[in-house]
Order: sequence, then structure tokens, then C-alpha cells
Amino acid sequence: MHLSNSTKSLLLLALLAAVIFLPYLGSVHLFDWDEINFAEAAREMLATGEYSYVQINYQPFQEKPPLFFWMQALSMKAFGVNEFAARLPNALCGILSLMTLFLMGTRWHDRRFGWWWAGLYAASLLPHFYFKSGIIDPWFNFFIFTGIYFLIRTHQEPLRGVRLMALSGLFIGLGIMTKGPVALLIFGLVYFIYWGRNRFKGLLHWSHIMSFTGSLLAVGASWFLVEVARGRGEVVLDFIVYQIRLLQTQDAGHGGPFYYHFIVLLLGCFPASLFFLYAYRKPVAKEEVGKWMKILFWVVLLLFSLVRTKIVHYSSLCYFPLTYLGALGLWHWQKSDASFPAWLKWSIGLIGTVLGLLFTALPLVDRYKTTIIESGMIKDRFAVANLQSDVYWGGWEWLLGILFWLGIMVSLWLLGRSRKAIFGLLATCLLGLELLSLVYIPKVEQYSQGAAIRFYESKQQEDCYLLTVGFKSYAHLFYGRKQPPTHPQHADREWLLSGKADKTVYVVTKNIRKEEQLSWHPQLRVLYEQNGFVFMQVTPL
Repeated sequence: MHLSNSTKSLLLLALLAAVIFLPYLGSVHLFDWDEINFAEAAREMLATGEYSYVQINYQPFQEKPPLFFWMQALSMKAFGVNEFAARLPNALCGILSLMTLFLMGTRWHDRRFGWWWAGLYAASLLPHFYFKSGIIDPWFNFFIFTGIYFLIRTHQEPLRGVRLMALSGLFIGLGIMTKGPVALLIFGLVYFIYWGRNRFKGLLHWSHIMSFTGSLLAVGASWFLVEVARGRGEVVLDFIVYQIRLLQTQDAGHGGPFYYHFIVLLLGCFPASLFFLYAYRKPVAKEEVGKWMKILFWVVLLLFSLVRTKIVHYSSLCYFPLTYLGALGLWHWQKSDASFPAWLKWSIGLIGTVLGLLFTALPLVDRYKTTIIESGMIKDRFAVANLQSDVYWGGWEWLLGILFWLGIMVSLWLLGRSRKAIFGLLATCLLGLELLSLVYIPKVEQYSQGAAIRFYESKQQEDCYLLTVGFKSYAHLFYGRKQPPTHPQHADREWLLSGKADKTVYVVTKNIRKEEQLSWHPQLRVLYEQNGFVFMQVTPL
């Protein structure tokens, strides 16, 4: 069977993406909060057999619709309740996303551009790691971006608009089913601004709007309508109230200044963010698709800069337009006779040096942690105790930071002699991210939560309650494998801490909260302390 060059490229890209995103997905515990939170929701679906709505601690969880948890539950059904299964849906999303970027880029420009776009996305810091996580945003962003892609194509191919807008509505509906109505809000804002920039001319034909609306409602409203029909309208109402509160208030202690996401995108999307700045005002970025990408970028960035809750992944939809324009700059530069801009070379060198120093210094912090602790540099007692974790380092890991820095410097030096050196720069970034996933992150996780996770896992076979006080966590639910409760007060903290519970209660707090918790709850008995966590017990009276 003869395959076209584009098909061969697509299959090769799928294979490379699988090699990048699938290995060692389960090599590190899930991180509090979001990863464990979402995995726990999926685990409780399996434990209860209740798939129609989301629960955490076997109580209604009104913050998210169920689509992503269905994906995780299906994965856990196939591979067991573990880290690999929780992260597998996003790894598959990573493979699909890179293939989709290649196809979109090939349609809009050519096959080389498709490779640039997919490659730059995979080689950038946060975009790369999100496909190795267990959070919702990769699928949510994919659905929104694909919905906007079909909207763009409708303007390019109006005669096929009914079909294209039906597909657009389908994907925006899937976005709503993944994380909520903000998917439609972003889509609507992008189109309204595009329409306004065209002086409110060229509005979609009514048949296109009807096609979009019908498809959107059939998918995006399905779960809500089913819940109402089953007499659980309060679940839908609570969900809507939460979405409104999230836009208006600072949630879960995640605040930050207006410019928070500007910094996140600049540093977190290295090196794509610098190529984005290079391309932004170039004539090639003023073509029609470039206009759409700029609108999408600014809508997402400004929307989540105005929202009071500031979390790193809130601006992650910006990764698609940011890497598109970055790839556009590289693609145009490769075809031109222009030299590599000096400011861009210096910027890449500066941020690359900062990252190289961080990668080099991290293993050395453990080697000299006694000196650091005795110096009093760290004021937080919990952080000091975290640093005392017994984590094995081979003593060679700091060399990876040096090699990462050298790879960037050599690539920049070679750019003055060959344009192909840009591939060396992207390969260095990609390899650095892979080594960071394999070597650094599992060790960092041991410092931050290792002691607590080990305690929760030790209680999986014991008929008991696990509870955290003084800090928010979902890890005790997932790693303690809490089973469907038999007592109606299983989630009542005061009942659990009072000594009136029907079985032993194990309580975990942080060392900075130990004294206050013991004074508030004298029935607590300390078992031991480790790495900043205090493990206690309440024995039934």
C-alpha cells in the first residue's frame, strides 16, 4: 500500500509523540491537589459504580463535569488504579494534539510548518509537561482549540459551513462537558472580537449558527439535562454557582498579581515564547490565521489575568496560538536570508542559562542541605523539615544541568554558521525535559509529599479513617483507598476528631500546625513526625 508523504510524516510524528509521552508515566506519585483530586473522582466512580456525577470523599463534587473523569475511570478499569492510568488520557491527548497541529499546520501552510509547530510545542517547558500530568486542561484546551479551528475554516470555506460549524459545536460541547461553560465563553469572545475587527461585517449565516447551536446543545447540555431529569437539579445548580464564584473570587488561596500569567507564559513556554515575540509583529503573522491566533491568545491571557484565582494552567490554552506564531517565525526565518536576531539569541541564552543553573543547583541543594538549614536561610519550619527527607541522589545529576546549558550555548553559536543548528536547540530542550521528568521530578516529589504518601499507603488494608487537618489535601483519599462509607458521619471532621467515631482515625497535619491542633483536639495522640508531617491517631472511646 502506497502512503503519501504527509501520511508517512503523520505516522512518524505519532510514533515520536508516543515515545515522548508514554514512558514512565507512573514513575512518580500523583501531586496534590489537582492530579490526585481528579484521579480520586475517577477512582470513586469505580468504587461506587456511580458514573453520572462526580464525587470526592463520596460527596457531590460540583466543580467539574464528568467527561475527563470518565476517561480516567476507563483507563483505571483497563490498567488498575495507579498513576499510569490516571495520566494515560493526557498522554494520548499529547499524541493526538501533536498530530492535529501537524495536520492544521500542513493545511494552512505546508508540511514543514506542520513539523515546526508540533516540534516547538513538544519542546517547550509547560506544554510538554502537561501531557504527562493527570489534570483536566490538556483535553479541555484541545476541544476548545479544535472548535475554533473549524470556525476559522468556516470563514475560509463558507460553502461547507454547515458541516464545519456542526463540528465546531461538537468540540465546544465536549469542552463544556470537560470543564464547564467557560469553553463557550472563550469561543464567543474570540468570535465577537474577530467580528468587531471586521467592523461587524461577515457574520456567520443563520444556517451555520443553527448547525453550531444544535451540535453544541446535543453534546454540551446532555449531562446537565440528564441530571435534571433524574431529579438532581441541585448538582447542576451548585456547579453553575461554583463557576460564577470562581470568576469573581480568589479560590483555594491561589491569588496573584495581574501580570502573573504573562510571566508564566514567558518562562514556562521557553523557547516558544521567545520565537512568539520574534514573530508577533512580522508581516507573515498578519495573515488571516495569524489574526485569529492573536485574538485567541489575548482573550485567554486577559480573561485569566482578570480572574482573581491565579493557577499556572489557567492560561494554558495560550500554548496553541503562542506556539503557532512561534513556529510561524521559525518557518519564515528558515525560508528567508535574514540573520538570527541578536536580541533573540541573547534572550535564549539568558533564559537557558537560568534554567541550566536551576537544573545544576537542585542536586547540590541536597548535598549541602545541612549547611543551608544551619544558615537560617529558610524560615519556614515545614520547608526545612521537607529538605531533611532522605532522598537518594547519585551525585552525578548536576551534570545534566551543565550539559543542558552547553547544548543551548553550542546551538546558539552554530546558528551563525548554519540554520540547521535550530534543530539542535529544540532537541536540547526536548532532551532536557525528558531528563527532568525521569531524574528530577521523582526526587522532588519525595521532598514535598513522600512521607505523607507512604503513611497513607500503609493504611490501605486497615479498616480506619484517614484525615488531614491544617492543610488541604486529597492524597489520603486516593492513596488510602477509602472505600464507600457505611457511616453517615464519615466526612464530619468534628465527629472524627472527637473520639466518637466507630473506628480508629489517623490524622495528618504539618509541623507548623502541630501545637494548635493538639490544643484544639486533646484526644489526638502523636505517633511520629517525618519530613514536616505529623502523624497522629484518635482511638474510639
